[in-house]
Amino acid sequence: MTQSAVIDELMTLVDPGKVLTDPASLEAYGKDWTKHYPPAPSAIVFPKSIEQVQAVVLWANRHKVALVPSGGRTGLSGGAVAAHGEVVVAFDYMSQILAFNEFDRTVVCQPGVITRQLQQFAEDQGLYYPVDFASSGSSQIGGNIGTNAGGIKVIRYGMTRNWVAGLKVVTGKGELLELNKDLIKNATGYDLRQLFIGAEGTLGFVVEATMRLDRAPRNLTAMVLGTPDFDAIMPVLHAFQGKLDLTAFEFFSDKGLAKILARGDVPAPFETECPFYALLEFEASTEEVANQALATFEHCVEQGWVLDGVMSQSETQLKNLWKLREYLSETISHWTPYKNDISVTVSKVPAFLRDIDAIVAEHYPDYEVVWYGHIGDGNLHLNILKPDAMSKDDFFASCAKVNKWVFEIVERYNGSISAEHGVGMTKRDYLGYSRSADEIACMKAIKAVFDPNGIMNPGKIFAPE
Repeated sequence: MTQSAVIDELMTLVDPGKVLTDPASLEAYGKDWTKHYPPAPSAIVFPKSIEQVQAVVLWANRHKVALVPSGGRTGLSGGAVAAHGEVVVAFDYMSQILAFNEFDRTVVCQPGVITRQLQQFAEDQGLYYPVDFASSGSSQIGGNIGTNAGGIKVIRYGMTRNWVAGLKVVTGKGELLELNKDLIKNATGYDLRQLFIGAEGTLGFVVEATMRLDRAPRNLTAMVLGTPDFDAIMPVLHAFQGKLDLTAFEFFSDKGLAKILARGDVPAPFETECPFYALLEFEASTEEVANQALATFEHCVEQGWVLDGVMSQSETQLKNLWKLREYLSETISHWTPYKNDISVTVSKVPAFLRDIDAIVAEHYPDYEVVWYGHIGDGNLHLNILKPDAMSKDDFFASCAKVNKWVFEIVERYNGSISAEHGVGMTKRDYLGYSRSADEIACMKAIKAVFDPNGIMNPGKIFAPE
């Protein structure tokens, strides 16, 4: 059968007009936020039901066609890139919130539900969905589950996997599995639900998810603190954690702040210029809690750990302080940054950052480096900015050399080469720095069970053999 005939058959499996092959659609749906790989899918298919997803997967098995899942395409590891003629399965038309259970505090979502849509739905019920990050306005729940998305609230609420009560998935064989059935306690053997969380669509597609909600936080308050060096950030974290239940603890460098302020739409937190900044958030549910935060701030100033600081006094000021951190990724994207999303245990962060900073400074003295991240959970974002006069290809080729050195440090510290963005294509060749050969062999064996024909997002997580 010719490729044209195969695609014609695909068109019969979904609603009319829901298979696209025009160049603009192939370009738009064949990529994510990574800029390393030119998209080259053969078609984009938009299923509208679980039955249609199953039909597409069975069709792909019959014709040995590779499938790539597509959500909001906000990933930074190439997990949603179709670079080798794959068919992209986009979940834009499976975007409904199907049910809400106020007693169990659960919401049944289709995979195309936007993260902020779920957050707003929870807010409308007087509840809270706490997984949050800069791309929440465009990322989809299916993609969040596929990468086990983290974000800015992990220190208090954990990763996406902490909020998935149950899943319906279509495996690489086309089977429909209902996993965990929304139970809190379930001691009946393997929790297959957890295998699909973080699997990046390599085992199958999430077609429905039951997400847990929490009580809404009360009077969220943020502080931005300037520190004399990076080492001071850790005792500040320790001091505040000893007194308050933090919902977030972020950091960014002076170079990152300069990029934000240059936008002209975000005010500086205070006049004092500092090498590093910490942003922390907590619930000021009583005046006593707010006073405790101020007392802890004064203690940190007395110890020389903090040079200056500010605490939000209104919802508007809270949002403005958060913009200093949340706008960073979007702002520096104009410099086509080389990114690394890495993590270690929190206590090792200062030494870990120093070692990596030294490597980058030695080999890339002329490149501008912006550090930021979720310091409260040990997750650092290294961003090397492309010089204006340098081509993208030359820049990425140059930066690729640093990967080995950076990941050798990650391995030495027993860290992760990908804290929250997945492995995808950009990290697959380096998986061995975080996973043993035996672990990788087990992971490949699991994939073979669910996807024996290797059609589900091939070339992601594992390097081609």
